[in-house]
Amino acid sequence: MILLDTCTLIWDAIEPNKLTSKARKAIEYSENELMICDISIWEISMLIKKNRLTIDDSASGFINLLIQSRNFQVQQITPEIAQLSVNFGSEINNDPADRLIAATSILENIPIITADQNLRDTTILETIW
Repeated sequence: MILLDTCTLIWDAIEPNKLTSKARKAIEYSENELMICDISIWEISMLIKKNRLTIDDSASGFINLLIQSRNFQVQQITPEIAQLSVNFGSEINNDPADRLIAATSILENIPIITADQNLRDTTILETIW
């Protein structure tokens, strides 16, 4: 099982050339064992609302298609994920989505595919890029 952060999820769907070959291979290799966090669904909706992501569908239609395209497992925020996410120190930036994604990775004991340098630089996460 591997976890995709929000940018990786979007790039995999509409701009796969932005992914590294290592990231693409990890996604292909883990085809039926891919996870996203529910906060990524919210982030994508916000990007669409703010016109930072342009699509030819509604936000919900696009997101449902994304989830179905690779049969993603959507991890909900649990009390344990929430607790860990608010207790990180400076090793994770203050972005709530990054913190929830990092906490999910740690508690599920799975790596994150991410281009986010902050997440890749921390020693508490296993990342792929």
